[in-house]
Amino acid sequence: MNRISPSTEILRTAVYHTLGCKLNFAETASLRDALCKRGIVPARRDEAADLCVVNTCSVTDVADQKCRQLIRRFARQHPQALIVVMGCYAQLQPEVVAALPGVGLVVGQREKGRIVELIEERLGQHNATAGLAICGTEGTDEDAGGRVPFVPSCSRGDRTRYFLKVQDGCNYFCTYCTIPMARGRSRNGSIASLTAQAREVAAQGGKEIVITGVNIGDFGRTTGETFLDLIRALDTVEGVERYRISSIEPNLLTDEIIDFCATSRAFMPHFHIPLQSGSDEVLRLMRRRYDTELFLRKVEHVRAAMPDAFIGVDVIVGTRGETEKHFAEAYSFMQDLDVAQFHVFSYSERPGTKALEIPHIVAPEEKHARSQQLLALSEKKRKAFYGRFMGTRRTVLWEHTEGCRTMHGFTDNYVRVEMPTGKVPPSGNTLQEVGLGDFTPEGEALLAEA
Repeated sequence: MNRISPSTEILRTAVYHTLGCKLNFAETASLRDALCKRGIVPARRDEAADLCVVNTCSVTDVADQKCRQLIRRFARQHPQALIVVMGCYAQLQPEVVAALPGVGLVVGQREKGRIVELIEERLGQHNATAGLAICGTEGTDEDAGGRVPFVPSCSRGDRTRYFLKVQDGCNYFCTYCTIPMARGRSRNGSIASLTAQAREVAAQGGKEIVITGVNIGDFGRTTGETFLDLIRALDTVEGVERYRISSIEPNLLTDEIIDFCATSRAFMPHFHIPLQSGSDEVLRLMRRRYDTELFLRKVEHVRAAMPDAFIGVDVIVGTRGETEKHFAEAYSFMQDLDVAQFHVFSYSERPGTKALEIPHIVAPEEKHARSQQLLALSEKKRKAFYGRFMGTRRTVLWEHTEGCRTMHGFTDNYVRVEMPTGKVPPSGNTLQEVGLGDFTPEGEALLAEA
C-alpha cells in the first residue's frame, strides 16, 4: 500500500463509520466530502484503506463499548491504516481511545475545524513516524481556553435528505447527560451563512433538508438571532421543497414556531420532541426545564395546527430515582399522548454526571421490562397513526436505493412507504404523489401505488 505526501495526485482511500446522532452523521459526511476534494476517496468494499475515520458517541456504556469494538475491528481489517477518532467519546475519554490499537489521531471539539489539515499532516508522517496525536480535547468550557468554535456542516451522506447543522453544544446540564462536557456550550452559525448553505443544497438538486444540532431551539446564542428567524429565512430559499426539524426541546418549541410551520411553504408536519419522562418527579430529578402539563400543551397545539403531523418523542427509562410508582405515572401519561412514536432509551450511568448522586438504582432486568412495555406502546401508536392514512393520497420523496426491488421514502408527515422500483424513477430524489394502501408484510411501512 503506497504512502504518499498530501501534495501528490495519487488517490488514497478511506473508510468511515459513524455512531450516534444525526448531527454526527452530518459531520462525518461533510468530512468525507472535504477529504474527497483532497484526493482521499471512499474505499471500495473489502479494499484495504489508508485511512479509517470513526465518529464516536458516548450517550451510554453500550455506545462506548461499540466505539471500542469498531476501532479494534478497523485495526484488524486495515492494519496499515491511520485510524482517526473524533466525536463525543474521543472528547470525554481521549486517553482510553488513544490506547486502542491502530489509533494515530484523536480529535476533540477544539480542533474539529482543523480535522482535514490534521489528517493530511498525520498521513504524511504515518509511514515514517510512529506515535500518536491527541488534539483539542483539553476541555469544552469557555473559561478553559476560549469559546469552542462552531464548525459548519451540511451534507447528504448516503441518503436523499441533506442534514444542515445549525447549532452545536448545550447549556442545559441535565443530570443524566454528558453532552455539555463532550460538545461544549451552545453556539451556532449565522442565518446568512446557513441560508447560503441551503441555497447550495438547492443548486445540487437537493429537495429536503433536516435541520440538526444538539439543542436547536437554543439557536442564537452566538449571533443574537432566534430559531424562528432562522426557519423563516430558510423557508424563502427557492428549490428546497422540504424542511424537517430534527429535535427541539418542548420549552423552546414556541407557539409561534408551531404556527409558522403550519402555514409555511416548505416546513413539513413533523416534530420530534424529547419528553424523557412522563413523571413530573423524574423530570425534576433530571433537571428538565418543563413539566408534563407544558409538554401536553405543546402536543395539543401541534395537533390543532397540523392534525396530520407526525410527532416523535424521546423517552429514557430506568433513570436513577424512577420508582415503580413513577414509571406507572409516566406510562399512564404517555398512553394518553396523541403522538406517533416513542424512541425509547435505557438509562446508562455516565461518569461525572449529577445523576450519580440520586438514590434508588433501577435493576437492569427492570429497565429491560419497562423498555419493552414502552416499545410495545410505541408500536401500537405508530401503526394507529399510519392506519389513519390508508386510502389517502400524499406526496412522497423517494430515497436512493440501489440494487433493491423496492424503493422507499417518506410522506410529508413522515409515514414510511414502499413501492416496486420499476414504478419509481431509479435515481430516487423524486417527489411523487401516491395512494397509500395496506401495511407491508413486515408492518414497517405502507404500500404505495402511483
